[in-house]
Amino acid sequence: MNTQHTKVPYVWLSGLSMLGFLATDMYLPAFDILRQDLATSSQMIGWSLSIFLLGMAIGQVVYGPLSERFGKKRVLISSLVIFSVGTIICALSSNVELLLAGRFIQSIGAAGATIIWQAFVIEKYDDKTSQRIFATVMPLVALSPALAPLLGALLEAQFGWQSIFYCLLLIGIAWAFRSSFIDFKCEKDPLATVREKNIKTSILKQYVTILKSKKFSGNMIIYAACSAAFFAWLTGSPFAMSAMGYSGTDIGLSYLPQTIAFIIGGYSCRYLLNRYSSEQLLPWLLKLFILSVVAMFSVASLATQTSIIPLLIPMCFMAAANGGIYPIVANNALLAFKNSSASASGLLNFLQMMLCVLASGVVSLFSDYGVLAMTAVMVFQGILVLFGYSLIAKQRKLEKLVVATV
Repeated sequence: MNTQHTKVPYVWLSGLSMLGFLATDMYLPAFDILRQDLATSSQMIGWSLSIFLLGMAIGQVVYGPLSERFGKKRVLISSLVIFSVGTIICALSSNVELLLAGRFIQSIGAAGATIIWQAFVIEKYDDKTSQRIFATVMPLVALSPALAPLLGALLEAQFGWQSIFYCLLLIGIAWAFRSSFIDFKCEKDPLATVREKNIKTSILKQYVTILKSKKFSGNMIIYAACSAAFFAWLTGSPFAMSAMGYSGTDIGLSYLPQTIAFIIGGYSCRYLLNRYSSEQLLPWLLKLFILSVVAMFSVASLATQTSIIPLLIPMCFMAAANGGIYPIVANNALLAFKNSSASASGLLNFLQMMLCVLASGVVSLFSDYGVLAMTAVMVFQGILVLFGYSLIAKQRKLEKLVVATV
């Protein structure tokens, strides 16, 4: 397909990719206010983040097959409507149980945006263009952890925590309206696609086939582990900073330096991909990630924390590593499945989110241990990163052996 003269809708793609993160990050500074207003515990408020990740994970495996059968535009707009309904429930919550229910519905809706933008890029553009788009859009996602908490803190201070969810509602409605004008001509008629594939196997068998690819599984594990480390920080840092005496505004501001680091890492990767292959860059980025999480755990183990800065410095290096890692591994995982990109994207994001749910849940469960529990979970992700890379390395050796014997 010739896509050289196809205009890339970067703003729309970035908005879709950021939606779930906005819903995750914007209410973080209001954690303690929510705990007080809803008369609940820190653990229950922490679970409002974990249950959001769980809903996102479940939504990934649902929207992939649905979008391939009924069309991406129709499914995307429907998902944004679901997101808006869940957001209204959150805004009207009078107890933590209703908040958790609203967050779950909200996350189911946000999941559609997450996978459909990735499938749209993989199907519409050639390999090089898709790599460049991923390397452009994914660093922009980092604007969410910087700007969303600041906006959330401002809205909460001026209008109350409910205004955070009303703001998210406006965003969901606006993006549903914008999506109705996007050209999805890259996809075939859904019914024709089903006939062409002659789909007789179950969705589960399709997912098993995708998972058998070591290239997919290895890149997926790295993507999931790096994301889980970040969500462990998102879950634990608001409570840790509150215990240190920081205000909601301080918590919001703390995400600014790591966001800058993520963007620098992402766009440095985009530049370096013009000179080096992703196979050359990835090992160095993974080393930086592992060194960063080990440094954070070491700092947390040495002394009682009275300042977030000793942890924030290595966190910025981890964020820079993630900025480069995300576009490489996400794109590489999906390239082999252009004919079923939505399902592959759904599975990729499902497994990513499930690991994030687990990491966030463990941090919430052991929140009494503060930064030590948070950083221990992050170090464990470094072990998973090594395992994921070993699968990729095995696949490369196998491919080289096949080429040598031909």
